[in-house]
Amino acid sequence: MKRILLFCAAAALSMSFAACGIQNTSSESDIPASDQTPAPVITTVPEESIDDVTDSISDDKLTGNTVAAAIPTPGEKQVLYLWEEGNVPAKTKYTVNNGRHSDDPDFHPYLTYFPVPENVEIKGAVLICAGGAFQYRSDWNEGSPVAEELSKLGYQSFVVDYRLLPYTQEEGALDLARAVRFVRYHAQEYGIDEQDIAVMGFSAGGILAGEMLRNFDGTVSPTILDSDYVPDELDDVSADAAADGMIYSFYGRLSVGTTDVKSLREADLPPTFYCYGTRDPFYEQFLANADAVEEAGAQVERLQLDGMPHGFGDQGGWMDEFDQFLEQVFDEN
Repeated sequence: MKRILLFCAAAALSMSFAACGIQNTSSESDIPASDQTPAPVITTVPEESIDDVTDSISDDKLTGNTVAAAIPTPGEKQVLYLWEEGNVPAKTKYTVNNGRHSDDPDFHPYLTYFPVPENVEIKGAVLICAGGAFQYRSDWNEGSPVAEELSKLGYQSFVVDYRLLPYTQEEGALDLARAVRFVRYHAQEYGIDEQDIAVMGFSAGGILAGEMLRNFDGTVSPTILDSDYVPDELDDVSADAAADGMIYSFYGRLSVGTTDVKSLREADLPPTFYCYGTRDPFYEQFLANADAVEEAGAQVERLQLDGMPHGFGDQGGWMDEFDQFLEQVFDEN
């Protein structure tokens, strides 16, 4: 039923560019957030579906170490929380009165790991952010299927379940930065070079990745957004990414791709792969944003899918070209 409801929401939103067509008014709440966040843990995912596992990860029986101290188990699908109990950086105060968001008040950002299969050479790591207008995450066609395919191509793949409304895209970007830091911290266990980490996102997920790369990469502390946050060992690790994948997305805000070359140059963006369809209502914005990023000095690669609409997800055969793009970037590191 949950999957059906999300599909219906996606269909309704796709008529007006689902992931980017809603204004984010999430910073207006002033009711205190819940402090019931459980400690971050790693839990091995059994053979049942990822949906079954992620539905159960808020079980209060789960306990564990901080993410920084947790040891991953390459070769097994895993789910882990991103923040330590009672120490989640946020500027938004959650209230059920905000409405229009799908996560419960006690939602805890988490990461799902899709390992490279045995006998496949490991090339690097990719962290994936699904889209959904910051109201839902379309994991059914932009998260898990893409992670599964990229893992077969040799990438340790991770789906980031970041915070949605009423939180802002800045808070979601901190979730992604935290995930990058975790993967880099455990690069040896994952069998990757710590420099060979890419981020990517679909629609709103791409905007989120861009927010992280423009404002929260490197060793930028979460305290810049929340002065009450207490930094830990993981915050000393860089959140830089070697590459970015913008899949029907752009650097900017909801519905608006930026063409501010000066700000893009100051962000020192990594090589960026754009993939978009010609039937996407934001087609012209993708072109303009990619031109501005290239003018700002970043390497840009474009893949245009003729006749494709917004929201094609894992369809369109784009992952092979993304694979080639990442191979080239990682080889040059």
